[in-house]
Amino acid sequence: MFLLKLLSRNAFRHTLRTLLTILGITVAILAFGLLQTVVGAWYAGVNSSSAARLITRNAVSLVFSLPIAYQERIRRIEGVSGVSYANWFGGVFVTEKNFFPNFAIEPQSYLALYPELLLNPDEKRAFILDRKGCLVGKKLAERFGWKIGDAVPLKGTIFPGNWEFVVRGIYTGAEKSTDESQFFFHWAYLNETLKKTIPRRADQTGIYLIGLKNPQSAAEVSLAVDSTFKNSLAETLTETEKAFQLSFISMTEAIVVAIQIVSFVVIIIIMIVVANTMAMTARERIGEYAIFKAMGFHGYHIAGMVFGESLFIALTGGCIGILLTFPVSRKFGEVMGNFLPVFQVDNLTLYLDVLFCLLVGIVAALFPTWRAVRIKIADGLRRVG
Repeated sequence: MFLLKLLSRNAFRHTLRTLLTILGITVAILAFGLLQTVVGAWYAGVNSSSAARLITRNAVSLVFSLPIAYQERIRRIEGVSGVSYANWFGGVFVTEKNFFPNFAIEPQSYLALYPELLLNPDEKRAFILDRKGCLVGKKLAERFGWKIGDAVPLKGTIFPGNWEFVVRGIYTGAEKSTDESQFFFHWAYLNETLKKTIPRRADQTGIYLIGLKNPQSAAEVSLAVDSTFKNSLAETLTETEKAFQLSFISMTEAIVVAIQIVSFVVIIIIMIVVANTMAMTARERIGEYAIFKAMGFHGYHIAGMVFGESLFIALTGGCIGILLTFPVSRKFGEVMGNFLPVFQVDNLTLYLDVLFCLLVGIVAALFPTWRAVRIKIADGLRRVG
């Protein structure tokens, strides 16, 4: 306790300079934590991917569909435990600003493959039985104030027209990384409408979702699926759910890398600022260090004071920055919820914050400590007065 009191008094001899340094560290740690959280949110879909699921799409491009008849042939492949399918719908609610992911799915098989979507049994039953029923995530329902039984109209973009749905279920995520901002409805409803309006687009699906009996057999099953439809009119490309998600991330990889670089540059800059502060402090106290040496204090005593003061300043600013990361991230997540639905501070980010605080404090004190320890008593005493 005495040591902490001594370090705090030494640190605040120049109150304004110390407060500005602490503020700089606080802003740097806050910025680093926020930027790393943005990167984590970008990879949220990848991190929540299951090793027991595969995604099959058209080998040419995701924009091309696959025949619905493929389902039974995939189901018969060795190692497959279940098959479902989904279509990206691309509908908008009232205006284009109200963006959220919406999919046409086969309810029973899809929910069986995604147990992380937690749903009340009664709501699940109501959703499955109602052809015009829809299932929405908790965050999405809160965003628009939807509740069970509400009518929700969507304006089709990929599939033109006005589509009417009724909220039959609101799901929550089993994990924090589960996306609760999605909208699901019956593929059969979409297909029946297409048969009447655009027959050539009926009986098609965007992707197949394949459940595996053994996650270790992912490569073998993928090859088997693609071999089954080789040389057909719609050849397939099958990959793990994680690889499928990464293919989207790769389109914006340059942005992610840039954000990561900036986050580390911020730490380097504040390290230089703190080092300059400690160098100024050590230069001003050369005379004091000489007196300590004359009184019998050793170099490690002086080193302890310099390092202790530097770490005190770095950790004080770092702790404030870490504490501010949570409310700022929460607010940022609310604002950017349309684009980053899963936005939470990861434990790894907090560990890196603490590590960098210690690193800044130690590196910033190296040169001032070396200078203070090497000063000769006579040279130092000349600066007294």
